[in-house]
Amino acid sequence: MSILIDQNTKVVVQGLTGREGQFHSLRNREYGTNVVAGTRPGKGGEEVEGIPIFDSVKEAISETEANTALVFVPPKFAGEAIIESSEAGCSFVVCITEGIPAKDEAKVFDEITNNYKTKLLGPNCPGLISPGKSNVGIMPHEITKSGKTGVVSRSGTLTYQAVHELTQIDIGQSTCVGIGGDPVPGLSFIDILALFESDDDTDSVVMIGEIGGTSEEEAAEFISSSMSKPVVAYIAGVTAPPGKKMGHAGAIISGNKGTAKAKIGALKKAGATVVNDPTELGIALKSLL
Repeated sequence: MSILIDQNTKVVVQGLTGREGQFHSLRNREYGTNVVAGTRPGKGGEEVEGIPIFDSVKEAISETEANTALVFVPPKFAGEAIIESSEAGCSFVVCITEGIPAKDEAKVFDEITNNYKTKLLGPNCPGLISPGKSNVGIMPHEITKSGKTGVVSRSGTLTYQAVHELTQIDIGQSTCVGIGGDPVPGLSFIDILALFESDDDTDSVVMIGEIGGTSEEEAAEFISSSMSKPVVAYIAGVTAPPGKKMGHAGAIISGNKGTAKAKIGALKKAGATVVNDPTELGIALKSLL
């Protein structure tokens, strides 16, 4: 098994005709992902290298039975695109777009939570990959290896490093998930940890957090109360000064909240193994397996 996506996932790409959408979608299809459709208003009936384009997600689902949407739409329209996919019946939406206004993110979150059963990953995330099965996003599949370790991270770049470190010492991954670091994300650490905990083919988890917010502390509480599988964690931003934004919009320390020290302490107290450097993640995990 894996979580969220597998060989049965059928993807409709919103923004397939754009440069980024086309580049990554074709790479994903080449990897084996079922990219069955794209959308672009006014471009219905056209194709991108054999992938049919529809005017709307609803039409795409009707014709192709797509169940997952991948969003490469510009920030101004991305919120509307997410809601369109949810209304059309997509069970899972992955939004790569960064720079979406916080008020739009909040509106989307409320709309989905109150009206639909759609799971949203992102915005401003690299997506996810279940090695050997499906890649929905922009993660480089070349560094992955199929196996039983789940990976979840707020940082796209550190996700890639962690996965590379694991693969180098022959630790394969069940699913690698980048949840993004915006202030109003969709799926949280706890959501992903819960899915890994219930997945029979995941036997351990690597978690990468960063300064800002309280999601890592909340995840620590979940690990303490509900996780039976070993968790190895790394927190980025140990040397960040208070009040300074580091990378993601959500990565900012305010007072004593959101500090690396607080997050590391909470995770250690919860029983997670916390490393001081991302290059140590694989070695630490191997010692537990």
